[in-house]
Amino acid sequence: MTLQQLKYIICVAEEGKINLAAKKLYISQPSLTQSVRELEEDLGITIFTRTNRGVSLTPEGEEFLSYARQVADQVELLEEKYKGGKKRLRTFCVSCQHYSFAVDAFITLIKETGADEYDFRLRETRTFEIIEDVASLKSQVGVLYMNDFNSSVLNKVLKENHLKFTRLITALPHIFISAAHPLAGKERVTLEDLEPYPCLTFEQGEHNSFYFSEEIQPTHYSPKNIRVRDRATLFNCLVGLNGYTISSGIINGELNWENIVAIPLKVDDCMEIGYVMHDGAVLSPLAERYIQLLKKLTGN
Repeated sequence: MTLQQLKYIICVAEEGKINLAAKKLYISQPSLTQSVRELEEDLGITIFTRTNRGVSLTPEGEEFLSYARQVADQVELLEEKYKGGKKRLRTFCVSCQHYSFAVDAFITLIKETGADEYDFRLRETRTFEIIEDVASLKSQVGVLYMNDFNSSVLNKVLKENHLKFTRLITALPHIFISAAHPLAGKERVTLEDLEPYPCLTFEQGEHNSFYFSEEIQPTHYSPKNIRVRDRATLFNCLVGLNGYTISSGIINGELNWENIVAIPLKVDDCMEIGYVMHDGAVLSPLAERYIQLLKKLTGN
């Protein structure tokens, strides 16, 4: 087993496909495939399973990758310190539902690094993709919510993928609407109040089950429904169409539009917003700091 092979494994896991990893490593695809197979044979384990969509880590591959990353990180730190080499590229990836505080923590983390070079990734994406990203170790941290309605299904999926959920905050449901919306002056609103207005939700692709919805109360009836992929489009529709979306009520005026307001929704429900991480993974210092920032921004 060589350090080079460890770096190959890390790159393949991050890219999810042998051909993409080979291009990034500037080696041929057959050479990379052979190197991975030789390492698997040497260790007597199967690190990757091959599928039509690319490669995915086996449970023992997930554990091996965690150790491989630690070794590679420590070697880079030693070379940087004692060989006077070029400072290593700071890398970090987080996947999350569409929460402004998660973006705010990400921005603060980048500012704190003070690095001249870095490769940070923030994936505001679908619920199931968050789970896939963290399970495959493409992202070290995922941010999503649970409640009484979806927890049994999500906990089952998390367990199957060797992930654990840690609560950050319990949030009461709110609606996000335009400051000019007819309901903007109310102290609280009911689901009946919302019936005349378009309901905005984030679409979940092939996993468009109620249990993977980002919005609390996903089964409530609305005669007008609009599904979008990104936060900017959602806010544009809230303003332009007098629409609403149901969320946590945690809103950042600097990152969201100043003319969006949050109003409590009168329902007997709550949201447990938290982060997910791989059960066997060792978090990097950047991931640990990101979680600290999440706790600070949610008042934890």
